[in-house]
Amino acid sequence: MSRSTMKDASKLRQHVRYATASDGSRLAWAEAGQGPVLVKAANWLTHLEYEWQSPVWKHWLQFFSAHCRFVRYDERGNGMSAWNLGTLSIDQWTDDLETIIDAAQPEGPVTLMGISQGAAACIHYALRHPERVARLIFYGAYTHGALKRGAPDGEVKYQAMVELARVAWGADNPTFRQVFTSRFFPGGTHEQIQWFNDLCLKTTTGDIASRLFAARAQIDIPASALAAIRVPTLVLHGRGDEVVPIDEGRLIASTIPGAEFVELDSRNHILLEHEPAWERFKEAVLSFLQQTEQPAGDSAFAALSAREREVLKLMADGLSNAEIAAQLQISDKTVRNHASNVFDKLGVWSRAQAIVFARDHGFSS
Repeated sequence: MSRSTMKDASKLRQHVRYATASDGSRLAWAEAGQGPVLVKAANWLTHLEYEWQSPVWKHWLQFFSAHCRFVRYDERGNGMSAWNLGTLSIDQWTDDLETIIDAAQPEGPVTLMGISQGAAACIHYALRHPERVARLIFYGAYTHGALKRGAPDGEVKYQAMVELARVAWGADNPTFRQVFTSRFFPGGTHEQIQWFNDLCLKTTTGDIASRLFAARAQIDIPASALAAIRVPTLVLHGRGDEVVPIDEGRLIASTIPGAEFVELDSRNHILLEHEPAWERFKEAVLSFLQQTEQPAGDSAFAALSAREREVLKLMADGLSNAEIAAQLQISDKTVRNHASNVFDKLGVWSRAQAIVFARDHGFSS
């Protein structure tokens, strides 16, 4: 990714909007920055407005917004989204991710980032719509929930945490909520821990938190699903992560064909700005994005947008406008508009000329 896409993070602002999920629930989503679209799937407890200036997430938001058009959303049941939990299944989480991507209206395939539980929705979406995913980035991710890892006494300990969340979430004494907070960043400062304690109260209820927590424990994605992924994938994981063991990250990286794995020297499930692992994370992500970007190629093709490149490739493959519209899930009129732009940028007058030009110049989408 060229430095020209990078903006001054301190001057960025986000725009919050609403989308309607497949079951009618309201989902709040936000975008900030410009450039290639990167969509972060929902993860444990967020609040789009509250975390924008937070000592825990601010550096994450600034980093991605400075390099991408960064899209994120509050999971159903917390934050600014409707507190309607629906089915709490991977299919529902994937439907919600699809709703947000559709609402963002990207011109071409997007980069998906799955943090922790968010990886499950990203994986299922990539399998459901492989043509709409350019690459995958996972951090602290897992494909087996806490009750699917075969840990001794795992079920007893986890059920105790679920019950604790249900009955003690709103207590005046933050000690109960801190049981969750301390696991996410054991290296956090008092300010960061207090902020996350406050987030717990601001973003959801104890009953909802316990149900979200319990649902995550049941995630169980088979190796065959990971093996079917065919997009560039980067997996990053803290060596001492106290929420998700590093073996989960290694499993993902070793099963997705060609995936790159980066082990970070951190115990924190949420990387904090002051730790060296955050710098390593940023370096690895930027390098991955730059390596997997489409080459510019001929200057004429470089002028095409991502969506125009898709349309040109499908034209060259012999598809009609109607077939292109169906494959890209856009209208016939939109295909005609893109085709007209392609003709103008390539300096040709017809579809046939565009196809010949593309083939003669070794065009690749």
